[in-house]
Amino acid sequence: MNEKFQMDTKEIDLPDTLFVRDIETRVFQTIALQTLSTIEGVSMLEGNLIDSFLRRDGPDRIKGIHVDQDQKNHSVKLKLEVNIAYGISLPEKAEEIQSKIAQEVSRLTGLHVSCVHIVFRNLVLPKEEGSEEAPEEVREIEEVAEYSEDFE
Repeated sequence: MNEKFQMDTKEIDLPDTLFVRDIETRVFQTIALQTLSTIEGVSMLEGNLIDSFLRRDGPDRIKGIHVDQDQKNHSVKLKLEVNIAYGISLPEKAEEIQSKIAQEVSRLTGLHVSCVHIVFRNLVLPKEEGSEEAPEEVREIEEVAEYSEDFE
């Protein structure tokens, strides 16, 4: 071949390999849902955990779990809207939920959890003795207790 057009391949610098990791919102929602199922005294909005696992609430979304990913900083923010049983300390339960969710999401995805925002939407009253009905939910609490903690 033509010798003046030959190139020494040892001198070619290849760009560094870029690894991209796309994680769908549904994955974060499922991790949060699974973690919430281990926490006593809280339940999801509009239905129960079994309905959410069986996707009875919609094929593409779990109600009450909102996710915001920051691809540039490799971090994620979560907002969870939950029901809480009457008589449980809101600040203590919020701290328990936040720490468990942040730990599990970081462990499974490798992403930094920058914020876990908890919104207590409904108060679940205990059912009366002798009653076979499910516990009542008190709707539209005038003051929504919100706790947010940044994990840095």
